[in-house]
Amino acid sequence: MENLFINTVGDYTVRKCGKDDLSEVISINFTTLPEHYSDYFFEDLLRSAPESFLVAEKDGHVVGYIMCRVEYGFSNFKRFSLTRKGHVVSLAITEGNRRKGLGDALVRNTIEALKLKGCTEVYLEVRVSNHEAVRLYQRIGFEIITTMEGYYRDNEEAHLMALNIAAAQ
Repeated sequence: MENLFINTVGDYTVRKCGKDDLSEVISINFTTLPEHYSDYFFEDLLRSAPESFLVAEKDGHVVGYIMCRVEYGFSNFKRFSLTRKGHVVSLAITEGNRRKGLGDALVRNTIEALKLKGCTEVYLEVRVSNHEAVRLYQRIGFEIITTMEGYYRDNEEAHLMALNIAAAQ
């Protein structure tokens, strides 16, 4: 069996997501975020980018996750340049397990996994009103590239944030 362990944060284990974790991941998505995805979407991301689909676990239960995909497209930092980049599709942690360093650990471990996949950048979209998440990403080194009006279904704006992995090394 593949070793899924990555590291620990206090009483929590950060590790790769396994197929058996998906039901808990999907439940966390539905209870903590306004954006929901089909079961197939989660399965597809796990299948296509397992190295960057991580969970935080405590006492045998998943309490948080981050899922990403690897894309090839225009750079957020070099004009008219194409690059391999990671896209953080979703990050969520259950209410009682927030502010314990899990978001930071999940993002940083994912960045390391994306580096190994040849990514030079990581980007994400985050609600403008999610100040806590914006601060987390900025502490890690993400920059606000632009703000997109009406990005979400409820018409809220989103920040497009990105990290130049190559420059951060």
